[in-house]
Amino acid sequence: MTSASRMSLLALVLATAATAETSPKTKNLGAEPPRTALYVGNSFFYYNNGMSSIVGRLLATADPEHRAQYRSTSVTISGSGLNWHDVESYFRPGAMASYSFTPDNKVVFNKFERPFDIVIMNDCSQCPIHPQLKDAFHEYARRHSETVRKHGAKPVLFMTWAYADKPEMTVQLAEQYTIAGNANEALVVPAGLAFAKSVARDPQINLYDPDKRHPSLAGSYLAACTILAAVYGKSPVGNTHIGGLDPKVAGFLQRGADETVKEYFGTAARADAHPERAEPR
Repeated sequence: MTSASRMSLLALVLATAATAETSPKTKNLGAEPPRTALYVGNSFFYYNNGMSSIVGRLLATADPEHRAQYRSTSVTISGSGLNWHDVESYFRPGAMASYSFTPDNKVVFNKFERPFDIVIMNDCSQCPIHPQLKDAFHEYARRHSETVRKHGAKPVLFMTWAYADKPEMTVQLAEQYTIAGNANEALVVPAGLAFAKSVARDPQINLYDPDKRHPSLAGSYLAACTILAAVYGKSPVGNTHIGGLDPKVAGFLQRGADETVKEYFGTAARADAHPERAEPR
């Protein structure tokens, strides 16, 4: 089979199968978007200067009136699973986000009713579907969700993506993240499904680092657009922050993220029947 044939077959598989069998129960975080977020995860979050920073720039553009109210902090450990993190400790009074710096480098000591409105969590890339780690994923999704709620915040699970050479992971990860989200009344960000949609529509847009696992800049941007739509209820389509990408590529990724979120939460018909490409680039 030629390389072109393999890519065509991959695109067909992803276009027809990239969804979760289970439907998500939690479809939004309420009328008011969260202002403060804690990202708990691993290198999938910290690549490309941090996914939270991309989301922050998208938010500042989408909601300039309230841009100063949005704040995020990341706690990431290379290679980590959810069971590596002590989420309880991240809520210690006077610890996480207790001070920050102004643009002219003056320190500001912060006092909050609660440090974060939401906690966005991901597991290691294989953990939710690995036979030896799957149970730990569900156990710690439950434990951490309980901890987050105890401190007045809401849990969010971030559905990661398949490896570039293992597209079958997409459906498996989508299913386990959705099951965990439903079990813990947590919103799930369908980033993995957005990756699959993008690859199906235009495999020439590279979402991956050369290791075929970590995100390229385009991959991090796509995931951030998915967070913007799923968590904050703001469409990324037309957002002028394009993260250093070609404008046509950024627009393509924005539309893919927006459509994926609507399809996953059941607010729009599937758009794969009318595929689009980012060309010309």
